[in-house]
Amino acid sequence: MPELPEVEVTRRSFANRITGATIQGVRMGKPLRWPLQCEPAVLVGMRVRGVRRRGKYLLIDLSDGLLLVHLGMSGSVIFDRHLPPAGVHDHFDMVTDLGTLRLHDPRRFGAVVFAAGESDPVAQKLLGHLGVEPLDDGFDPAAFLAGLRQRKAPIKQVLLAGEVVVGVGNIYASEALFLAGIRPTSPANSISKPRVAKLHAAVKDVLSRAVEKGGSTLRDFSNANGESGYFQLEANVYGREGAPCRVCATPVRAIRQGQRSTYYCMVCQKR
Repeated sequence: MPELPEVEVTRRSFANRITGATIQGVRMGKPLRWPLQCEPAVLVGMRVRGVRRRGKYLLIDLSDGLLLVHLGMSGSVIFDRHLPPAGVHDHFDMVTDLGTLRLHDPRRFGAVVFAAGESDPVAQKLLGHLGVEPLDDGFDPAAFLAGLRQRKAPIKQVLLAGEVVVGVGNIYASEALFLAGIRPTSPANSISKPRVAKLHAAVKDVLSRAVEKGGSTLRDFSNANGESGYFQLEANVYGREGAPCRVCATPVRAIRQGQRSTYYCMVCQKR
């Protein structure tokens, strides 16, 4: 699943090129996870004012409303002046005078949703529960500690839930917990203040480095220019079950948490 770094990398790869574009037409393919919430013709004539990100959502600000784009489990977007005819897995084309934005999503868990604004109930249903952005100045260590103190669930699950901090998905939660020396099964409210401070720093570090590396391409992720990411090549634990820990050489373990794979080192992550 594309996580925060992949979505941010995608945003950066086309935001400047599409800003200022005028929408000339919209083509819808097979139904996605959620409906568009308007007739496609409503978008024609609107101008693109910019592209932001909130958690794992791309927010395309329009002259009269916004589009919320989610990549789902296997989605990706591409933006170009000259695209081939839409294929069987191309479910949304937004044609502008600067190029066409296309959502490719084989599993159709992604979505493109129109809302009148970010405060619109349609947008709030998707964004209203999201926690603080981990790469923004608002990601405060004290508030992070306070949020964890209120939760008894395993720390890995709390990170994935996105209510304390948003966008720390499966890959990057495993990596951040390794850097902080925290066992992924530890109850969130049991982690010491110094260890939480290490986790706060690790979350920022891991996500920042992932963005710099273009995200992680485990199967088919690519940005809007068709480029793959490379962060997975330097992962300490994720996807390395049985391989020696890069720090202590102990074999990396894998367990299941909430139907997701979790990777960790029993020696480096004792608490």
